[in-house]
Amino acid sequence: MEEHIDDLELKDLGQYYGSVNNINVLGIQCTEGIQYIMNNGYSWLVTDLLPKVKFDKMLMDEEFLSIELKLLADKGAQVTIGDGNGNVLHTQDYAYTDAKVELKLFLTNGVLMLAGEY
Repeated sequence: MEEHIDDLELKDLGQYYGSVNNINVLGIQCTEGIQYIMNNGYSWLVTDLLPKVKFDKMLMDEEFLSIELKLLADKGAQVTIGDGNGNVLHTQDYAYTDAKVELKLFLTNGVLMLAGEY
């Protein structure tokens, strides 16, 4: 049996520019691109993020959210959630991540997607 190794560098990320089939993750629809990052070591980002946007009153009333994963020099990371107009609504710091790629996601109309799928 072949061992599954996550593609933390997300080498195939560029192939996701639209989505036909969405999956439900914690009550929010996620595109094929989100499925790809979840299957390759970034599920922690999605599963940590979704309850926040689903249950935080300030975030759940927003029609559009922009989510950015930034990698820090000390192997940490920071996720910022904004309204897409430069206003930061929430920031979450992580002391450690094995992530290799910074990501930008959008949540609109109840669907979480990669920026390239918007």
